[in-house]
Amino acid sequence: MQIFNSWLVKDYIAHRGFHNDIYPENSLGAFANAIENGYAIELDVQQIADGTLIVFHDYVLSRMTGRDGYTKNLIGPELDSYKLSGTDFSIPTLEQVLALVDGQVPLLIEIKNESNVGRLEQTLYDLLKNYSGEYAVQSFNPYVLEWFKLNAPNVLRGQLSSFLKNENLSWFKKFVLKRMLLNRKVSCPDFISYDAKSLPNRFVNRFKKLPLIAWTIRSQSEYMKVVKYCDNIIFEGFEPKI
Repeated sequence: MQIFNSWLVKDYIAHRGFHNDIYPENSLGAFANAIENGYAIELDVQQIADGTLIVFHDYVLSRMTGRDGYTKNLIGPELDSYKLSGTDFSIPTLEQVLALVDGQVPLLIEIKNESNVGRLEQTLYDLLKNYSGEYAVQSFNPYVLEWFKLNAPNVLRGQLSSFLKNENLSWFKKFVLKRMLLNRKVSCPDFISYDAKSLPNRFVNRFKKLPLIAWTIRSQSEYMKVVKYCDNIIFEGFEPKI
């Protein structure tokens, strides 16, 4: 398959950018640092109250900004006032990130959407249609990927999964998502992204024809434990060597 020769397999992917004590996760600084070091970038996208797409992982603001509130209630003009981890970097919009990266390295875009599918995905695709760089999308939500399958089949899409032990989900949702039971009829992914702590397992083995990305690797020793089971990694806190 052509995807096995693509950047998704060949380029190490920096988790939320190549972040450190100077450049916070999902900041323009972390993304610039990834570009400088030649790493593909994984980032998180969600939609705020006015429809703007922001690059931010959590649904609550406190961990990264020290302020109370929920991302869903934000509006674009407020973003500059929300500083990340005590630095001068603020919450970036996806438009800002796309302008910064500008095709210099590939992007792996995690779509964070646990509610109605359509609005966020359409807004995202409208931005990406005019972006000339390499990218792929991924999500835990199979119906997000189904939207791309139906509306933008040209976009590479990946099914995220894990054993979901600490997630606040019903046992049935955990049962289905852990086993990726909706892969064949709903999401039809081009690749799998699975929690490295749960590799290898029989669920990913069912999809051996698809590239497997392991997340999130935080040391060289963790990488060496999982390297024989996966085709690539999403990493943070170190520089992988093979």
